[in-house]
Amino acid sequence: MARSLNEWLWQHEFWLPPGITWEDMQESEDVHYPQPRDLLLSIPFALILVVIRCAFERAIALPLSSKLGVRDKQRPRAQPNAMLETFYSTCCKNPEEGELISLAKQCDLPVRKVERWFRCRRNTDRPSLSKKFCEACWRFTFYFISFFTGLAVLYDKPWLWDHRECWTGYPQQPLQPSLFWYYLLELSFYWSLVFTLPFDVKRKDFKEQIVHHAATIFLISFSYCANYIRIGTLVMVIHDASDCFLEPTKIFNYMKWKKTCDSLFMIFTAVFLISRLVIFPYTVLYNTYYYSMEIFQPFFGYYFMNALLIILQLLHVFWSCLIIHMVYKFIFQGTMEKDMRSDTEESDKDEEREKIREKEKNGIAYFSNVTSNSYIQRNGSEPLNNRTHLTNGHVKER
Repeated sequence: MARSLNEWLWQHEFWLPPGITWEDMQESEDVHYPQPRDLLLSIPFALILVVIRCAFERAIALPLSSKLGVRDKQRPRAQPNAMLETFYSTCCKNPEEGELISLAKQCDLPVRKVERWFRCRRNTDRPSLSKKFCEACWRFTFYFISFFTGLAVLYDKPWLWDHRECWTGYPQQPLQPSLFWYYLLELSFYWSLVFTLPFDVKRKDFKEQIVHHAATIFLISFSYCANYIRIGTLVMVIHDASDCFLEPTKIFNYMKWKKTCDSLFMIFTAVFLISRLVIFPYTVLYNTYYYSMEIFQPFFGYYFMNALLIILQLLHVFWSCLIIHMVYKFIFQGTMEKDMRSDTEESDKDEEREKIREKEKNGIAYFSNVTSNSYIQRNGSEPLNNRTHLTNGHVKER
């Protein structure tokens, strides 16, 4: 059965244009073509990258965060409670009101205290600032190396300047060693991101990130097997260009260098919008959809390749909307809104709201008097500034 499945999967009609078979892609001493088995090397290389990342974060990024003044916020820990901990681990991390009431009865605790316990417990699981800093440093280091590696590999390649060259002689385009190692580097990195996904900082677009990683791995793997090497290298360079500015923006944000962060974010926005919404559609989408038809007729690989590229473009549009919204806030309100992808802290604002609700419930909420700058208390107790406010509006000194 496995043999039949393998024969069906590698039918040349799926991977190669009409009139070309795998016999036409046989290697010789002087000519080498991409071989699907080469992709298996990306798995051990990805594990090596994970090890390098761990060593980099501990030996370089973490000490650097301390020297640059990145301090983790002290978070109150939730009191040990076996029943609540079991519910948190097995059922739900953010229970509904009915579940809170039921848990409060079982634990013989006030509902507010149970709600506060879950909030503290969720905040405990949130990544620290130093963890975010280390992750951003690692990604910046990789994207910087990858982007300039791509430029070094492609600067003398004709298809970087004339996009029709992507299809000259296709699919019988020999694989150069520099392109092989560049491909292996990128594919290994995205596999490493998949391996570390459960441990990395989870953001609000977590599902979109999974789709992005899956589409990228499929795209790189399929483009290698079908010898879409030239178009694949353009995709990777275009993506790395904006990522080189995103990660340092995060780094300076964690360092609280606001002006530098804002300036880098505006640069990142311009590079991202131009590269993902202008260059990518023209250089890649238009190229694969129209220029390729000058060489061969549509086949399965043509449709599959374009489908993956369109998925990437839809993700580009999604993230562009988030970025444009942040820029709008920055221009018209004068402040840079926090990354809407981040999983924000709950404790501060929610704790303040809870205290206000409790004060209002007990009748001791304070209100500011605009005209006299004095305070009154709802429960009728004596004011803080030794004055008593009478019902007729007069003030009596103690």
